[in-house]
Amino acid sequence: MAALPRMMELPELDALVRRALVRAGMAEAHAGHVARGIVACERDGARSHGLLRLPGFVHSLQIGWADGRAEPVCTCETESQLRFDARNGFAQVVLAQARARLVEKARRNGVATLLSGNSHHFAALWPDIEDFAAEGLVAFACVNSKKRMAAWGGGRPVLGTNAMAFAAPRPDGPPLVWDQSSSVLSQGDVLLAAKEGREVAPGIGCDAQGRPTTSPEAILGGGALLPFAGPKGASLAVMVEVLAAALTGGPFGFEDRSPAGGATTSLGGQFLLVVDPGVGGSDFAGRMQALTAALLEAGAERMPGDRRYAARRRALAEGVALDVGPLEMLITLAGG
Repeated sequence: MAALPRMMELPELDALVRRALVRAGMAEAHAGHVARGIVACERDGARSHGLLRLPGFVHSLQIGWADGRAEPVCTCETESQLRFDARNGFAQVVLAQARARLVEKARRNGVATLLSGNSHHFAALWPDIEDFAAEGLVAFACVNSKKRMAAWGGGRPVLGTNAMAFAAPRPDGPPLVWDQSSSVLSQGDVLLAAKEGREVAPGIGCDAQGRPTTSPEAILGGGALLPFAGPKGASLAVMVEVLAAALTGGPFGFEDRSPAGGATTSLGGQFLLVVDPGVGGSDFAGRMQALTAALLEAGAERMPGDRRYAARRRALAEGVALDVGPLEMLITLAGG
């Protein structure tokens, strides 16, 4: 009989994730910012970006690919923009340092952008922006990543899966939040399929020879993920390369120099846009209410983010269920 999952309270989970990161070489002051996203994904049922990603963070720190002690430096500040060099550190640390100033600029000018270059990001994007929407702001973020995805007509990786996320406040419910990759399936979901020993659906990726495959190992082992909707998804990935790499000065996905062997974080950049809908006097709340009502009336069963909110409520009440494998991995990385 398979062992039953262990229920773990969120504070304990957070403490163990932080301990694992610090033990691998991350500064204690930074570990909480990175752990927050990992724990949030486990809490909200987004397992492909939760504890599954922790070994990649740890490995990157242990081999020196990422600098968990780097202090980001603000290289440019204007009325509506903050530009940071993460210095081979983590985008979450940049955001934590810049957040208060970013919000103040958005409140004063109506819009503000944060450009983070030479930064690592190996987690979901929605934890970076959901809180902005909870404060009444609209936010968009994107990160580029190491080359894992083919472009239009191609059969080898040249672009990252280049995730993007959007969050907006709603007057009649929690924020509307979506987070998606540019590929048909995120790399995290392919990793999860490989870990669970199952194939992925046709049309997800190709092998190293450019042939279609349903094997996650073939896709991850020299193959490529495919963009969603063909050239449309690839075009969005190129947009992310421009916003997150060309604008920030971070490496493009095809310039990846990450070491072989073991999962590693992606070194690239992050673009984050924050808009205050209250500047200018529009009836934003009313318009959002009308949009939500129209979507539901047209047959939408839920709003983006609703499944995560339901999982969050359960986790806050009961804790998070951890299977034996992830639990043992977490305890080992945290040092027992």
